[in-house]
Amino acid sequence: MNSNRSPQLNPTVENLSQAIFIVNKHAKTAPNPKFLYKLKQSALLKLIREGKAKKVGLHFSSNPKFSQQQSDVLIECGAYSFHLPPSKGDFEILPHLGKLDHLVRNPKATISLNQAKKLLLSYTGEKEWHEKPKGQKSKYEKPVFKKLGESYF
Repeated sequence: MNSNRSPQLNPTVENLSQAIFIVNKHAKTAPNPKFLYKLKQSALLKLIREGKAKKVGLHFSSNPKFSQQQSDVLIECGAYSFHLPPSKGDFEILPHLGKLDHLVRNPKATISLNQAKKLLLSYTGEKEWHEKPKGQKSKYEKPVFKKLGESYF
């Protein structure tokens, strides 16, 4: 057996929750995290629709935008817990649990980022995309000058 190829993971709740955990962990330090966060969100929403994960309540966000109080939805999936931005309806139906308990930790995951991405991409049907780094400038184009009185249109 080729050691470079890892066995295909089955989309069980345990494997999917581990994959989401790994993707989320790497997104926190990735140079372009938008794709990884989108993948996490798509997988969690699909798991909720299928009844394999559930929204538990709302937590105050650890990192609110612009120093304002903000809440996130706590989602339980297998042995793991995750947070997603809330929808308007979540505030009406979910209980508010107050501050996040930092003593509660997710278990360690044993799969690689590549395995996790492959599993979540096949499960959600998403396509991988790459974002241009923010520092990358577009190619310089010389300005075009018209003679006085000529139209630009």
